[in-house]
Amino acid sequence: MERSKNDIWVGLFVLAGLAALVFLALQSANLLSINMQSTYRVTARFDNIGGLKPKAAVRSAGVVVGRVAVIGFDDQRYQASVALDMDARYKFPKDSSMSILTSGLLGEQYIGVLPGADEKFLATGDSVTSTQSAVVLENLIGQFLYNSAASGGGKEKENEDPAKKK
Repeated sequence: MERSKNDIWVGLFVLAGLAALVFLALQSANLLSINMQSTYRVTARFDNIGGLKPKAAVRSAGVVVGRVAVIGFDDQRYQASVALDMDARYKFPKDSSMSILTSGLLGEQYIGVLPGADEKFLATGDSVTSTQSAVVLENLIGQFLYNSAASGGGKEKENEDPAKKK
């Protein structure tokens, strides 16, 4: 009788531990969001969103002020259309600008909000027109390599030994 009672307690403890691990894994991957705050939805269009994903953070001054709700493609303008659920307690001027940023060198991408100076605030259904697309690391590396190859080729010819030319 005593052994089965211990087995039940050990089993419950293991189940509680597994539930905690699953909760932490989902929370750290932004797959589980427990948000009871009211929100308002605004949209923004970007030429390139890079690796931005739904439920990514929207931050202003390092504080999470909202989440990416839906990412779509506008086939009329050939741009990515991003719907954002902003916390109702945070009000931003209508002329605010948004840019896609990266946490660290290779970290997750998020949307940064830079407040404007307009007296009217963003509301449900509004669209942010001032946006800056994601910086794609592969494009930067390719551009750097191309520029260094182009400038390096000219320097080698200038530094050639005059004796070798004869």
